[in-house]
Amino acid sequence: MFEEAQYFAPVATQDDGSVVVELAASHPGFADSVYRARRNAIAALAVGYQRGTPIPVAEYTEQEHEVWALVSRELAIKHRAYATAEYLDATQRLGLPTTRIPQLQEVSELLEPLTGFRYLPAAGLVPLREFYGVLADGYFHSTQYIRHHSVPFYTPEPDVVHEVIGHANALASDRYAALYRLAGQAARRVESEEALEFISKVFWFTLEFGVMREAGELRAYGAGILSSYGEIEEFRGMDIRPLDVAVMGTTHYDITKYQDVLFAAESLTHLEDVVGGFWTTCDDDSIAGLLAERRQHA
Repeated sequence: MFEEAQYFAPVATQDDGSVVVELAASHPGFADSVYRARRNAIAALAVGYQRGTPIPVAEYTEQEHEVWALVSRELAIKHRAYATAEYLDATQRLGLPTTRIPQLQEVSELLEPLTGFRYLPAAGLVPLREFYGVLADGYFHSTQYIRHHSVPFYTPEPDVVHEVIGHANALASDRYAALYRLAGQAARRVESEEALEFISKVFWFTLEFGVMREAGELRAYGAGILSSYGEIEEFRGMDIRPLDVAVMGTTHYDITKYQDVLFAAESLTHLEDVVGGFWTTCDDDSIAGLLAERRQHA
């Protein structure tokens, strides 16, 4: 229920160098001073991080590891029922720990030999162009904090459950990882903000909230669905539309609720042909043409 790089709690560096994460009053951890101190400390680890150096270790508490273990166990059950075969195979291939939160450095060391992807720590918001652009180089920006323990199956923002269980498992697939790279190359290629937003929406409706027909069933491959305990139970009942780049790139979505419009690929090959093909060839002019055509038919 969020878009990468846009919907993080704001992070501010104070005059004394301390880092403060500004949680909304509606956030489950807003009134928990211990949790807020943890969030500040974990965000500070990413501030000033230099790519190529070891990712700073987040010293998680036993309570935080317990949240990971609970959510990891319950999501694994749902994945067997609702995730695509490619995602399930990649999950086995990656072999994330299930009883403790893995460090991002550890995730990188598991992923890199498989598909070349590595993780970068993010304190909070990452500029859209930077977030998508580095995918071309095999990097993925990720937060290190975990959701508040009072609501283990809910988070109002992307946490390490979403970033790692949702995305790292997908990035362990050669075919999904190739799509992430193509999205990054497309983001690097375009210059206009309008074209970048179009590319990000296609990413949202595929690698975040994509579904696919497989063996007569609708299954999920998008990280946003596969990391959401509640949404994974609901996606089959949504408005399922054919995979269409022009429609995906111009469809509005609401991050505050379950996605009620989803786009289904007929197979992984179909996804690669339609979306991978778009990201491989798109530029400012071709996207401007798609936008103009959509406006004419609006």
